[in-house]
Amino acid sequence: MLGEYPISGRGAAEIAASVERAVGAGELEPGQLLPPMRELATRLGVNPNTVAAAYRTLRERGVIETAGRRGSRIRSKPATTGRERLHVDVPAGVRDLSDGNPDPALLPPLAPALAGAAEAGDREPVLYGAEAVEPELARIARAALDADGVPAGPLAVLSGSLDAIERVLAAHLKPGDGVAVEDPGWGRTLDLVPALGLRTVPVGVDDEGPRADDLRRALESGARALIVTDRAHNPTGAAVSAPRARALSAVLRNHPQTLLIEDDHGHGIVDLPLHPLAGVTHHWAFVRSAAKAYGPDLRLAVLTGDSVTVDRVRGRQRLGPGWVSRLLQRALVRLWTDGAVDGPAVAAAYRTRRTLLIDALAERGVPAHGRSGMNVWVPVPDETAAVARLLHAGWAVSPGARFRLNAPPAIRVTISTLRAEEVDPLADAVAKAVGTVPVRTYV
Repeated sequence: MLGEYPISGRGAAEIAASVERAVGAGELEPGQLLPPMRELATRLGVNPNTVAAAYRTLRERGVIETAGRRGSRIRSKPATTGRERLHVDVPAGVRDLSDGNPDPALLPPLAPALAGAAEAGDREPVLYGAEAVEPELARIARAALDADGVPAGPLAVLSGSLDAIERVLAAHLKPGDGVAVEDPGWGRTLDLVPALGLRTVPVGVDDEGPRADDLRRALESGARALIVTDRAHNPTGAAVSAPRARALSAVLRNHPQTLLIEDDHGHGIVDLPLHPLAGVTHHWAFVRSAAKAYGPDLRLAVLTGDSVTVDRVRGRQRLGPGWVSRLLQRALVRLWTDGAVDGPAVAAAYRTRRTLLIDALAERGVPAHGRSGMNVWVPVPDETAAVARLLHAGWAVSPGARFRLNAPPAIRVTISTLRAEEVDPLADAVAKAVGTVPVRTYV
Protein backbone atom coordinates (compact mmCIF):
# COMPACT_ATOMS: atom_id res chain seq x y z
CA MET A 1 0.00 0.00 0.00
CA LEU A 2 1.27 3.47 -0.87
CA GLY A 3 1.38 5.71 2.22
CA GLU A 4 -1.68 7.94 2.29
CA TYR A 5 -2.89 6.52 -1.03
CA PRO A 6 -4.56 3.07 -1.08
CA ILE A 7 -2.78 2.21 -4.34
CA SER A 8 -0.79 -0.92 -4.98
CA GLY A 9 0.33 -3.20 -7.81
CA ARG A 10 3.23 -3.92 -10.11
CA GLY A 11 1.49 -3.96 -13.47
CA ALA A 12 -0.74 -1.35 -15.10
CA ALA A 13 -3.86 -3.50 -14.74
CA GLU A 14 -3.13 -4.15 -11.03
CA ILE A 15 -2.56 -0.44 -10.31
CA ALA A 16 -5.73 0.59 -12.16
CA ALA A 17 -7.74 -2.10 -10.37
CA SER A 18 -6.49 -0.98 -6.95
CA VAL A 19 -7.58 2.60 -7.67
CA GLU A 20 -11.03 1.42 -8.76
CA ARG A 21 -11.37 -0.72 -5.61
CA ALA A 22 -10.40 2.27 -3.47
CA VAL A 23 -12.95 4.49 -5.19
CA GLY A 24 -15.68 1.91 -4.75
CA ALA A 25 -14.81 1.53 -1.06
CA GLY A 26 -14.74 5.28 -0.48
CA GLU A 27 -11.03 5.30 0.33
CA LEU A 28 -10.41 7.63 -2.62
CA GLU A 29 -13.02 10.37 -2.78
CA PRO A 30 -14.42 12.28 -5.76
CA GLY A 31 -12.16 15.21 -6.58
CA GLN A 32 -9.17 13.78 -4.68
CA LEU A 33 -5.82 14.47 -6.36
CA LEU A 34 -3.68 11.45 -7.31
CA PRO A 35 0.11 11.46 -7.06
CA PRO A 36 2.07 12.49 -10.18
CA MET A 37 2.94 9.54 -12.38
CA ARG A 38 6.69 9.68 -11.77
CA GLU A 39 6.24 9.98 -8.02
CA LEU A 40 3.83 7.03 -7.95
CA ALA A 41 6.18 4.98 -10.13
CA THR A 42 9.08 5.65 -7.75
CA ARG A 43 7.07 4.77 -4.66
CA LEU A 44 5.72 1.58 -6.24
CA GLY A 45 9.08 0.66 -7.75
CA VAL A 46 7.79 0.41 -11.31
CA ASN A 47 8.51 2.08 -14.65
CA PRO A 48 6.74 5.44 -15.19
CA ASN A 49 5.29 4.03 -18.41
CA THR A 50 3.46 1.41 -16.31
CA VAL A 51 1.77 4.11 -14.24
CA ALA A 52 1.01 6.11 -17.38
CA ALA A 53 -0.74 3.05 -18.82
CA ALA A 54 -2.71 2.58 -15.58
CA TYR A 55 -3.82 6.22 -15.57
CA ARG A 56 -4.79 5.96 -19.24
CA THR A 57 -6.98 2.94 -18.46
CA LEU A 58 -8.61 4.80 -15.57
CA ARG A 59 -9.32 7.80 -17.80
CA GLU A 60 -10.88 5.61 -20.46
CA ARG A 61 -13.07 3.95 -17.84
CA GLY A 62 -14.24 7.31 -16.56
CA VAL A 63 -12.69 6.89 -13.10
CA ILE A 64 -10.20 9.77 -13.23
CA GLU A 65 -9.74 12.97 -15.18
CA THR A 66 -6.48 14.72 -16.09
CA ALA A 67 -6.02 18.49 -16.35
CA GLY A 68 -2.48 18.90 -17.69
CA ARG A 69 -0.03 20.26 -15.12
CA ARG A 70 -2.75 20.32 -12.49
CA GLY A 71 -2.52 16.55 -12.39
CA SER A 72 -5.01 13.69 -12.27
CA ARG A 73 -7.86 13.39 -9.83
CA ILE A 74 -10.83 11.15 -9.13
CA ARG A 75 -13.79 12.26 -11.22
CA SER A 76 -16.66 13.95 -9.40
CA LYS A 77 -18.91 11.07 -10.51
CA PRO A 78 -16.55 8.14 -11.20
CA ALA A 79 -18.06 5.19 -13.04
CA THR A 80 -17.25 2.76 -10.26
CA THR A 81 -19.35 4.57 -7.68
CA GLY A 82 -22.63 3.91 -9.50
CA ARG A 83 -25.51 6.37 -9.65
CA GLU A 84 -27.82 3.98 -7.83
CA ARG A 85 -26.09 5.04 -4.63
CA LEU A 86 -27.64 8.47 -5.16
CA HIS A 87 -31.00 7.42 -3.80
CA VAL A 88 -33.24 8.13 -0.84
CA ASP A 89 -33.60 5.60 1.97
CA VAL A 90 -37.35 5.62 2.48
CA PRO A 91 -38.37 5.35 6.15
CA ALA A 92 -41.56 3.61 7.20
CA GLY A 93 -44.60 5.81 6.76
CA VAL A 94 -43.10 7.91 3.94
CA ARG A 95 -44.82 7.77 0.55
CA ASP A 96 -42.30 6.43 -1.97
CA LEU A 97 -42.41 8.22 -5.33
CA SER A 98 -38.74 7.66 -6.10
CA ASP A 99 -38.42 4.13 -7.45
CA GLY A 100 -39.24 4.56 -11.17
CA ASN A 101 -41.38 1.41 -11.25
CA PRO A 102 -44.59 0.90 -13.22
CA ASP A 103 -47.90 0.57 -11.40
CA PRO A 104 -48.27 -3.13 -10.46
CA ALA A 105 -52.03 -2.77 -10.88
CA LEU A 106 -51.49 -2.00 -14.58
CA LEU A 107 -49.23 -5.01 -15.22
CA PRO A 108 -50.77 -8.21 -16.57
CA PRO A 109 -50.83 -11.50 -14.62
CA LEU A 110 -47.95 -13.65 -15.86
CA ALA A 111 -49.03 -17.06 -14.56
CA PRO A 112 -51.34 -18.01 -17.46
CA ALA A 113 -48.82 -16.92 -20.09
CA LEU A 114 -45.90 -18.70 -18.39
CA ALA A 115 -47.95 -21.85 -17.86
CA GLY A 116 -49.00 -21.87 -21.51
CA ALA A 117 -45.41 -21.34 -22.62
CA ALA A 118 -44.24 -24.17 -20.36
CA GLU A 119 -46.85 -26.52 -21.81
CA ALA A 120 -45.68 -25.64 -25.32
CA GLY A 121 -42.09 -26.24 -24.19
CA ASP A 122 -43.02 -29.68 -22.89
CA ARG A 123 -44.51 -30.58 -26.25
CA GLU A 124 -41.64 -29.04 -28.24
CA PRO A 125 -38.50 -28.60 -26.09
CA VAL A 126 -35.95 -26.02 -27.19
CA LEU A 127 -32.55 -27.68 -27.44
CA TYR A 128 -29.03 -26.54 -28.30
CA GLY A 129 -28.79 -25.40 -31.88
CA ALA A 130 -32.37 -24.15 -32.07
CA GLU A 131 -33.19 -20.72 -33.45
CA ALA A 132 -32.47 -17.95 -30.94
CA VAL A 133 -35.67 -16.04 -31.74
CA GLU A 134 -39.18 -17.47 -31.40
CA PRO A 135 -40.66 -17.29 -34.94
CA GLU A 136 -44.05 -15.96 -33.82
CA LEU A 137 -42.38 -13.30 -31.68
CA ALA A 138 -40.32 -12.21 -34.67
CA ARG A 139 -43.42 -12.01 -36.86
CA ILE A 140 -45.46 -9.94 -34.41
CA ALA A 141 -42.55 -7.67 -33.43
CA ARG A 142 -41.63 -7.02 -37.05
CA ALA A 143 -45.22 -6.12 -37.95
CA ALA A 144 -45.35 -3.62 -35.08
CA LEU A 145 -42.02 -2.09 -36.09
CA ASP A 146 -43.20 -1.80 -39.69
CA ALA A 147 -46.37 -0.04 -38.55
CA ASP A 148 -44.25 2.49 -36.63
CA GLY A 149 -41.98 3.26 -39.58
CA VAL A 150 -38.86 1.49 -38.28
CA PRO A 151 -36.76 0.36 -41.27
CA ALA A 152 -36.54 -3.32 -42.13
CA GLY A 153 -33.70 -5.23 -40.56
CA PRO A 154 -32.87 -8.55 -38.92
CA LEU A 155 -34.07 -9.20 -35.35
CA ALA A 156 -32.40 -10.31 -32.14
CA VAL A 157 -33.81 -10.81 -28.65
CA LEU A 158 -31.80 -9.54 -25.66
CA SER A 159 -32.24 -9.43 -21.88
CA GLY A 160 -33.70 -5.94 -21.66
CA SER A 161 -32.84 -2.53 -23.09
CA LEU A 162 -29.57 -2.03 -21.25
CA ASP A 163 -28.26 -5.43 -22.34
CA ALA A 164 -29.01 -4.52 -25.94
CA ILE A 165 -27.43 -1.06 -25.67
CA GLU A 166 -24.29 -2.50 -24.07
CA ARG A 167 -23.89 -5.12 -26.80
CA VAL A 168 -24.38 -2.63 -29.61
CA LEU A 169 -21.83 -0.22 -28.15
CA ALA A 170 -19.33 -3.05 -27.65
CA ALA A 171 -19.89 -4.24 -31.22
CA HIS A 172 -18.66 -0.99 -32.76
CA LEU A 173 -16.67 1.17 -30.33
CA LYS A 174 -13.30 0.98 -28.62
CA PRO A 175 -12.19 2.42 -25.26
CA GLY A 176 -11.85 6.18 -25.38
CA ASP A 177 -14.53 6.71 -28.04
CA GLY A 178 -17.14 9.37 -27.28
CA VAL A 179 -20.85 8.60 -26.94
CA ALA A 180 -23.43 11.39 -27.15
CA VAL A 181 -25.88 10.82 -24.29
CA GLU A 182 -28.99 12.68 -23.18
CA ASP A 183 -28.45 15.08 -20.28
CA PRO A 184 -30.45 14.54 -18.16
CA GLY A 185 -30.75 10.89 -19.09
CA TRP A 186 -31.19 7.36 -17.84
CA GLY A 187 -28.80 6.89 -14.90
CA ARG A 188 -27.83 3.36 -15.87
CA THR A 189 -26.81 4.48 -19.34
CA LEU A 190 -24.73 7.28 -17.84
CA ASP A 191 -22.97 4.63 -15.72
CA LEU A 192 -22.70 2.05 -18.50
CA VAL A 193 -20.89 4.23 -21.02
CA PRO A 194 -17.81 5.00 -18.85
CA ALA A 195 -17.88 1.46 -17.43
CA LEU A 196 -17.20 0.28 -21.01
CA GLY A 197 -14.23 2.65 -21.21
CA LEU A 198 -16.15 5.13 -23.37
CA ARG A 199 -16.56 8.88 -22.89
CA THR A 200 -19.92 10.50 -22.22
CA VAL A 201 -20.60 13.59 -24.33
CA PRO A 202 -23.71 15.31 -22.93
CA VAL A 203 -26.53 16.48 -25.20
CA GLY A 204 -29.21 18.71 -23.69
CA VAL A 205 -32.84 17.54 -23.63
CA ASP A 206 -36.12 19.45 -23.69
CA ASP A 207 -39.72 18.21 -23.92
CA GLU A 208 -39.25 17.26 -27.59
CA GLY A 209 -36.09 15.23 -27.11
CA PRO A 210 -32.37 15.88 -27.62
CA ARG A 211 -31.52 19.37 -28.86
CA ALA A 212 -30.26 19.34 -32.43
CA ASP A 213 -27.63 22.07 -31.89
CA ASP A 214 -26.21 20.18 -28.91
CA LEU A 215 -26.06 17.00 -30.98
CA ARG A 216 -24.26 18.84 -33.77
CA ARG A 217 -21.64 20.10 -31.35
CA ALA A 218 -21.22 16.64 -29.81
CA LEU A 219 -20.64 14.99 -33.18
CA GLU A 220 -18.34 17.77 -34.39
CA SER A 221 -16.30 17.29 -31.20
CA GLY A 222 -15.73 13.64 -32.15
CA ALA A 223 -18.56 11.61 -30.55
CA ARG A 224 -18.92 8.39 -32.52
CA ALA A 225 -22.30 7.23 -31.24
CA LEU A 226 -25.65 8.62 -30.08
CA ILE A 227 -28.17 7.06 -27.67
CA VAL A 228 -31.70 8.48 -27.94
CA THR A 229 -34.85 7.70 -25.94
CA ASP A 230 -37.76 8.03 -28.35
CA ARG A 231 -40.61 8.25 -25.81
CA ALA A 232 -41.17 8.10 -22.02
CA HIS A 233 -37.72 9.57 -21.49
CA ASN A 234 -36.39 8.81 -18.03
CA PRO A 235 -36.35 11.14 -16.10
CA THR A 236 -37.99 14.06 -17.97
CA GLY A 237 -40.84 12.36 -19.86
CA ALA A 238 -39.62 13.86 -23.14
CA ALA A 239 -40.80 12.37 -26.43
CA VAL A 240 -39.16 13.02 -29.79
CA SER A 241 -41.58 15.12 -31.86
CA ALA A 242 -41.86 15.08 -35.64
CA PRO A 243 -40.08 18.46 -36.07
CA ARG A 244 -37.32 17.40 -33.66
CA ALA A 245 -36.90 14.09 -35.49
CA ARG A 246 -36.40 15.98 -38.75
CA ALA A 247 -33.85 18.30 -37.14
CA LEU A 248 -31.91 15.44 -35.56
CA SER A 249 -32.00 13.45 -38.80
CA ALA A 250 -30.56 16.43 -40.67
CA VAL A 251 -27.63 16.56 -38.24
CA LEU A 252 -27.05 12.81 -38.48
CA ARG A 253 -27.04 12.89 -42.29
CA ASN A 254 -23.96 15.08 -42.08
CA HIS A 255 -22.33 12.44 -39.84
CA PRO A 256 -23.32 9.14 -41.50
CA GLN A 257 -20.64 7.15 -39.66
CA THR A 258 -22.36 7.79 -36.30
CA LEU A 259 -23.63 4.70 -34.51
CA LEU A 260 -27.28 5.47 -33.70
CA ILE A 261 -29.04 3.61 -30.87
CA GLU A 262 -32.74 4.29 -30.22
CA ASP A 263 -34.43 3.10 -27.03
CA ASP A 264 -38.23 2.78 -27.25
CA HIS A 265 -38.73 1.28 -23.78
CA GLY A 266 -41.97 3.28 -23.48
CA HIS A 267 -43.75 1.25 -26.16
CA GLY A 268 -47.09 0.11 -24.78
CA ILE A 269 -47.39 2.77 -22.06
CA VAL A 270 -47.45 5.98 -24.14
CA ASP A 271 -50.03 7.48 -26.47
CA LEU A 272 -47.68 9.69 -28.47
CA PRO A 273 -46.61 8.53 -31.95
CA LEU A 274 -43.12 7.24 -32.62
CA HIS A 275 -40.84 9.32 -34.85
CA PRO A 276 -37.84 7.05 -35.46
CA LEU A 277 -34.46 8.23 -36.65
CA ALA A 278 -33.33 4.75 -37.67
CA GLY A 279 -31.78 4.33 -41.09
CA VAL A 280 -30.27 7.81 -41.33
CA THR A 281 -26.75 6.53 -40.52
CA HIS A 282 -24.84 3.52 -41.82
CA HIS A 283 -25.02 1.69 -38.50
CA TRP A 284 -28.11 1.85 -36.31
CA ALA A 285 -30.01 -0.14 -33.72
CA PHE A 286 -33.58 0.15 -32.44
CA VAL A 287 -34.47 -1.43 -29.09
CA ARG A 288 -37.97 -2.13 -27.78
CA SER A 289 -38.33 -3.51 -24.26
CA ALA A 290 -41.27 -5.33 -22.66
CA ALA A 291 -40.39 -4.25 -19.11
CA LYS A 292 -42.55 -1.14 -18.62
CA ALA A 293 -45.77 -2.60 -20.06
CA TYR A 294 -45.47 -6.26 -19.02
CA GLY A 295 -43.22 -6.21 -15.95
CA PRO A 296 -39.56 -5.44 -15.10
CA ASP A 297 -38.82 -9.10 -14.35
CA LEU A 298 -39.74 -10.08 -17.90
CA ARG A 299 -36.17 -9.46 -19.05
CA LEU A 300 -36.75 -9.25 -22.75
CA ALA A 301 -36.16 -6.67 -25.48
CA VAL A 302 -36.39 -6.89 -29.25
CA LEU A 303 -33.50 -5.41 -31.23
CA THR A 304 -33.41 -4.58 -34.91
CA GLY A 305 -30.82 -2.69 -36.89
CA ASP A 306 -28.53 -2.79 -39.89
CA SER A 307 -27.32 -6.26 -40.83
CA VAL A 308 -23.72 -5.71 -39.68
CA THR A 309 -24.73 -4.47 -36.24
CA VAL A 310 -27.28 -7.19 -35.56
CA ASP A 311 -24.93 -9.89 -36.86
CA ARG A 312 -22.17 -8.74 -34.48
CA VAL A 313 -24.59 -8.66 -31.55
CA ARG A 314 -25.93 -12.13 -32.34
CA GLY A 315 -22.43 -13.53 -32.73
CA ARG A 316 -21.28 -12.22 -29.36
CA GLN A 317 -24.51 -13.38 -27.73
CA ARG A 318 -23.91 -16.91 -29.04
CA LEU A 319 -20.52 -16.97 -27.33
CA GLY A 320 -22.03 -15.89 -24.00
CA PRO A 321 -25.58 -16.69 -22.85
CA GLY A 322 -26.46 -18.16 -26.25
CA TRP A 323 -30.04 -16.92 -26.34
CA VAL A 324 -32.81 -15.44 -24.22
CA SER A 325 -35.07 -18.21 -22.93
CA ARG A 326 -37.58 -19.23 -25.57
CA LEU A 327 -39.91 -19.96 -22.64
CA LEU A 328 -39.97 -16.22 -21.87
CA GLN A 329 -40.31 -15.38 -25.54
CA ARG A 330 -43.32 -17.67 -25.88
CA ALA A 331 -44.85 -16.19 -22.74
CA LEU A 332 -44.55 -12.70 -24.22
CA VAL A 333 -46.13 -13.89 -27.47
CA ARG A 334 -49.07 -15.21 -25.47
CA LEU A 335 -49.39 -11.90 -23.62
CA TRP A 336 -49.40 -10.08 -26.95
CA THR A 337 -51.89 -12.36 -28.68
CA ASP A 338 -54.23 -12.49 -25.66
CA GLY A 339 -54.30 -8.69 -25.41
CA ALA A 340 -53.17 -8.93 -21.79
CA VAL A 341 -52.30 -5.20 -21.71
CA ASP A 342 -54.71 -2.50 -22.85
CA GLY A 343 -52.04 -0.10 -24.09
CA PRO A 344 -54.27 2.94 -24.63
CA ALA A 345 -55.83 2.53 -21.17
CA VAL A 346 -52.40 2.24 -19.50
CA ALA A 347 -51.12 5.28 -21.38
CA ALA A 348 -54.23 7.24 -20.42
CA ALA A 349 -53.81 6.33 -16.73
CA TYR A 350 -50.21 7.56 -16.67
CA ARG A 351 -51.11 10.66 -18.69
CA THR A 352 -53.88 11.57 -16.24
CA ARG A 353 -51.56 11.23 -13.23
CA ARG A 354 -48.80 13.29 -14.88
CA THR A 355 -51.19 16.00 -15.97
CA LEU A 356 -52.82 16.31 -12.55
CA LEU A 357 -49.46 16.82 -10.85
CA ILE A 358 -48.00 19.15 -13.50
CA ASP A 359 -51.13 21.31 -13.46
CA ALA A 360 -51.21 21.41 -9.66
CA LEU A 361 -47.56 22.45 -9.56
CA ALA A 362 -48.17 25.13 -12.20
CA GLU A 363 -50.94 26.59 -10.02
CA ARG A 364 -48.33 26.97 -7.28
CA GLY A 365 -45.75 28.58 -9.56
CA VAL A 366 -43.61 25.45 -9.97
CA PRO A 367 -42.72 24.47 -13.59
CA ALA A 368 -42.48 20.76 -14.30
CA HIS A 369 -42.00 18.46 -17.28
CA GLY A 370 -43.57 15.14 -18.31
CA ARG A 371 -44.91 14.68 -21.85
CA SER A 372 -44.98 10.90 -21.60
CA GLY A 373 -44.19 7.94 -19.38
CA MET A 374 -44.21 7.50 -15.63
CA ASN A 375 -42.14 10.40 -14.31
CA VAL A 376 -42.35 14.15 -13.76
CA TRP A 377 -39.15 16.23 -13.74
CA VAL A 378 -39.16 19.29 -11.49
CA PRO A 379 -36.28 21.82 -11.71
CA VAL A 380 -35.21 23.02 -8.25
CA PRO A 381 -32.61 25.52 -7.02
CA ASP A 382 -31.13 23.11 -4.46
CA GLU A 383 -31.54 19.38 -5.02
CA THR A 384 -30.32 18.20 -1.64
CA ALA A 385 -32.50 20.66 0.26
CA ALA A 386 -35.59 19.85 -1.81
CA VAL A 387 -35.22 16.10 -1.35
CA ALA A 388 -34.62 16.49 2.40
CA ARG A 389 -37.60 18.83 2.90
CA LEU A 390 -39.89 16.52 0.97
CA LEU A 391 -38.71 13.53 2.97
CA HIS A 392 -39.42 15.43 6.17
CA ALA A 393 -42.91 16.19 4.81
CA GLY A 394 -43.54 12.50 4.14
CA TRP A 395 -42.66 12.23 0.41
CA ALA A 396 -39.67 10.39 -1.07
CA VAL A 397 -38.52 11.55 -4.52
CA SER A 398 -35.37 10.84 -6.48
CA PRO A 399 -32.50 13.35 -6.57
CA GLY A 400 -31.79 14.56 -10.08
CA ALA A 401 -28.05 13.92 -9.65
CA ARG A 402 -28.75 10.29 -10.54
CA PHE A 403 -29.73 11.37 -14.03
CA ARG A 404 -27.63 14.35 -15.06
CA LEU A 405 -24.13 15.40 -16.07
CA ASN A 406 -24.19 19.15 -16.76
CA ALA A 407 -27.95 19.71 -16.58
CA PRO A 408 -29.29 21.97 -13.79
CA PRO A 409 -30.56 20.52 -10.48
CA ALA A 410 -33.98 18.87 -10.38
CA ILE A 411 -35.97 16.11 -8.71
CA ARG A 412 -37.76 13.17 -10.33
CA VAL A 413 -41.21 12.21 -9.12
CA THR A 414 -42.54 8.80 -10.22
CA ILE A 415 -46.30 9.22 -10.71
CA SER A 416 -47.12 5.64 -11.67
CA THR A 417 -49.02 4.93 -8.44
CA LEU A 418 -49.97 8.52 -7.55
CA ARG A 419 -53.59 8.76 -6.39
CA ALA A 420 -55.80 11.73 -7.22
CA GLU A 421 -56.28 12.63 -3.55
CA GLU A 422 -52.50 12.81 -3.10
CA VAL A 423 -51.89 15.37 -5.85
CA ASP A 424 -52.66 18.59 -3.95
CA PRO A 425 -50.80 17.64 -0.75
CA LEU A 426 -47.79 16.56 -2.84
CA ALA A 427 -47.86 19.75 -4.92
CA ASP A 428 -48.03 21.82 -1.72
CA ALA A 429 -45.03 19.96 -0.31
CA VAL A 430 -43.02 20.42 -3.51
CA ALA A 431 -43.85 24.14 -3.65
CA LYS A 432 -42.73 24.56 -0.05
CA ALA A 433 -39.56 22.53 -0.67
CA VAL A 434 -38.72 24.63 -3.71
CA GLY A 435 -39.60 27.80 -1.85
CA THR A 436 -41.93 29.36 -4.42
CA VAL A 437 -45.22 29.77 -2.58
CA PRO A 438 -46.52 29.17 0.94
CA VAL A 439 -48.30 25.94 1.68
CA ARG A 440 -52.02 26.06 1.03
CA THR A 441 -54.33 24.93 3.81
CA TYR A 442 -57.53 22.99 3.37
CA VAL A 443 -60.53 23.02 5.69
